Amino acid sequence: MVTDHVEWIRREGRIVIVGASLAGLRAAETLRAEGFTGELTLIGDEPYEPYDRPPLSKAVLLGMASPRHTELPHRREIDAKWRLGVPASGLDLSAKRVRLADGDEVEYDRLLIATGVRARPWPKEAEARLDGVFLLRTRDDAAGLLRKLKAGPRRVFIIGAGFAGCEVASACREMGLQVTMAERAGAPLVGALGGVIGAVAADLQTENGVDLRTRVTVTALEGDTSGRVRAVHLSDESVVEADVVVVSLGSLRNTEWLTGSGLGAGPRGIACDAGCRAFDFRGIVTDDVFVAGDVARSPHALFGYQFLSLEHWGNAVAQAETAAHNMICRGADRRPHLWTPAFWSSQFRVNIKSVGVPPMGDQIMITQGSLAERRFVGVYGYQGRMIAAVSFDNNRWLEFYRRQIERGAPFPVEFPTMDRRPEGRQPVPADFPDPSLPTHGPTVTLSGYSPADQQLVFTPARH
Repeated sequence: MVTDHVEWIRREGRIVIVGASLAGLRAAETLRAEGFTGELTLIGDEPYEPYDRPPLSKAVLLGMASPRHTELPHRREIDAKWRLGVPASGLDLSAKRVRLADGDEVEYDRLLIATGVRARPWPKEAEARLDGVFLLRTRDDAAGLLRKLKAGPRRVFIIGAGFAGCEVASACREMGLQVTMAERAGAPLVGALGGVIGAVAADLQTENGVDLRTRVTVTALEGDTSGRVRAVHLSDESVVEADVVVVSLGSLRNTEWLTGSGLGAGPRGIACDAGCRAFDFRGIVTDDVFVAGDVARSPHALFGYQFLSLEHWGNAVAQAETAAHNMICRGADRRPHLWTPAFWSSQFRVNIKSVGVPPMGDQIMITQGSLAERRFVGVYGYQGRMIAAVSFDNNRWLEFYRRQIERGAPFPVEFPTMDRRPEGRQPVPADFPDPSLPTHGPTVTLSGYSPADQQLVFTPARH
C-alpha cells in the first residue's frame, strides 16, 4: 500500500512549496528532475519569482548589478503554478490545506515549507517609518537603499556589525560615503566568528575609514519636522548626525503563520529530522510536511546531533534537494541532509570564508598566515576535535580543512612534519560572547539537542 501511495504521489500528487525563493526553486527543479509529474504550486509573499539575495549587499550596492536583474536562473522547466505576492497565513494539517492571506486555500498531498527569514526590524515603529531608515533583505529594500546612497547622503549609520552590516559599510566606503557603525559587542562579527577574528574585522573597518562604535547600543532615531531621519542617539549619550540609517540586527524566522498548526515551529525555526520531515509540537515526525532552508532546524551528525539553523546559501540548495528527493521516494531510498556548513563574505576587497560551525568552538588556532597581515586560516576546536575553519584571503586551504572536520580530526591541529608546533601557533580562547546575550550576525544558530532542553509544556485537552 505504501509503495502504491508513493507512486501515486509521484504521478498525480499535489505538491505545494511555501516560499518562492532559492530553496523553493531548487526543490521544484529537483522534483521534476526526479520524475514528479503531478501538480506543483509555489507560494511566495513577494511579487517576484525567486532571486538571489547575496548580491544585494555586495554587487547591487556597488552598482555592478541591478536589483531588478538578480533573478535566479532556472536549471530546468518546472511547469508550476505560481501564487506570488500573497503570503501564506495558516496551515491545516488534518485537511492538508495552506491558507493564504487573501482568503484562498491551496490543497496539498505533500508540503515543503521554505519560508526562510526576514530582516529584524527596528523595534520602535514610528522611528522605523522615518524616511532614510532601511532594512536590507529584499530586492525592493536594495533598490530603495541604492537610490538614497546615489543621492550622496552626508553620513550613513549602520546599526549592527554582522556580515550584512559590514558588507554595507564596505560598499558605502567604496562609494566615498562617510560611515558610522554601532555594535553592542566588542567587535564586528563576534557572534559568527568570535572575538579573536572580530578584532581583525574591527581593524579592517577602521583602517578603511569606518567610524566604528563598539559596546554601545542605539537608543533612538531622531527625525526632523518633515519625517526624515536626522540623527542617531547612542547609549553612551553621544549623538551622530546621519541621513541614512541601515538597520542590520540579524533575522527573524518566518514561522508566525504556523501558529496553532500543530507543527513544532517557533522563533528558532521549524524542527525537522535529518530527512527534512517536520516534527509536530509533540516531537512526532510527520510524513507529508517537509522543511528546507533558513527556516529549518535539523540535527547534524557531525556536530553532536545539535539542531542547527543555518542561514547559508549552499545549505538552502542542498537541503532543498534532499527534501525534494525524500518527498517522492520510499522510506528505504530516503537520504539524510549532511551538508557541511560553509559561508563567504567580501569586505574591503578581503575575501572571508568559513566551513563548519565556528560558534561551537571554544578555542581557535591560526594554522596558516598571520592575523597581522590579514591573510590567514584559523581553525576552531571543541572537545579535542576540529569543528570549523575560517580564512581571510587564504581560502585554498578550506577544502582541506572541510575534509578534516568531516573525519573528526583532532584539535589542536597536528603538524606531522615537525617535532612541535611552529612558534606562536598555539590554541587560544576563541572568545565568543555569552550565548545568552544578543549579538548580531551569526549565520549558524545552535538550538540544542539535549532531552533536557525543554521548550514546550504539553497540556492535554479536557473532555
